[in-house]
Amino acid sequence: MGSTRALAVALGALRPAANAAGLIDQLRDLEDLKSAIAGVQAQISVAVDVLERQTQAKAGTPAAEQGKGVSAQIALARRESPARGSRLLGLARALVTEMPHTLAALHNGQLNEWRATLIVKETACLSAADRSAVDEELCPDTGTFEGQGDKAIIAAARTASYRRDPRAVVNRAAHAANERFVSIRPAPDTMAYLSALLPVKNAVAAYAALTRHADTARATGDTRSRGQLMADALVERVTGTPGGVSRVELQVIMTDRSLFQGDSEPARIPGYGIVPSAWARDLIHPGAIPSPSRSDNRSATPHGSEEHSDQGPLTFEVWLRRLYTAPTTADLVAMDSKARLFTPAQRRFISARDATCRTPYCDAPIRHYDHIIPWHKDGPTSVANGAGLCEACNHTKERPGWTAGPHPGSRHTLRVTTPTGHTYQATAPPLPGA
Repeated sequence: MGSTRALAVALGALRPAANAAGLIDQLRDLEDLKSAIAGVQAQISVAVDVLERQTQAKAGTPAAEQGKGVSAQIALARRESPARGSRLLGLARALVTEMPHTLAALHNGQLNEWRATLIVKETACLSAADRSAVDEELCPDTGTFEGQGDKAIIAAARTASYRRDPRAVVNRAAHAANERFVSIRPAPDTMAYLSALLPVKNAVAAYAALTRHADTARATGDTRSRGQLMADALVERVTGTPGGVSRVELQVIMTDRSLFQGDSEPARIPGYGIVPSAWARDLIHPGAIPSPSRSDNRSATPHGSEEHSDQGPLTFEVWLRRLYTAPTTADLVAMDSKARLFTPAQRRFISARDATCRTPYCDAPIRHYDHIIPWHKDGPTSVANGAGLCEACNHTKERPGWTAGPHPGSRHTLRVTTPTGHTYQATAPPLPGA
């Protein structure tokens, strides 16, 4: 602990060199130091895993359950998401137990953590013996990594893997189709990336169909660009609706001043993030919403609002639901329930407050609405004792040695304590107008 703190203090005292050559030397040295630190972190992660498994075994944890929750502890310590923590622990195990040459290359700066991850990923389908053989073949003494970029390193690891066990590589490719998925993530300027991992034949066929559609439309005089036509066609074909507008709830959270008085305070869309108030007003169309004085605390009567596309006007419903914040803390006002399960209104409330999973450093989508202090430990079914969590984090907090509870603060705060006694906390994001 003391030595690592001393290293951090020493780095904080480092001053830039006086000339360009010296500055470049410092950059290279610091990059080598980052790689060496990553190698040490891998060794420490494996040591934590071994010790925690031993502790769990002594506590009578079944063998199949031992080791669960370790990656979550590593994620918290490294200020990473639980998913990233799991990948980091997998990387550490591979490097320390099966790939000592790659670990050495990481220690001496010939590889950084990302490129070591690429090598581990490309050899994941091999047996431990074959993986170690590939590691030896690609060891830093041969100069394989010197001056090589990501693609070259991937190609070298993939070639060596295929040479050792071609059947394993082919089988991995055959099973890769089982990993297909679709994801969405925010992009700047109220846009989003919709991504799909597909078998190559399906992906090429889909792209070719969209390209043909775009080329045909442009040939008949459509003035949109090819990219715009392909994007519009994708949305319309997936939703089955002209313009791509379907019946899905989009919760736009904004102050009454921004909605009705043109205030510039940004709005927020749960699952996406911050959006400009003017954009939100255009989306909602305030003229179609009843006056706040005529709506109840939950929702207003639906009213039509229109957008226009190349196919004509599109109509959708707008509901107004009022949320109240405490004037001194800007936290949402709580509501309680004596039921074990959270009501739909409480779920909406927690979703609006938390936006994403409330575990520190995790920003995965909310999948579970659960008690912070468990129901079986007399935790109340209230929004103060409720949190929106992803599935993995919700299961992790129920494991032996983990505790969680609300923590006093200006906004709703969740504190998590791990089996090693370390505590971490996360505060709900500020609402518009806070």
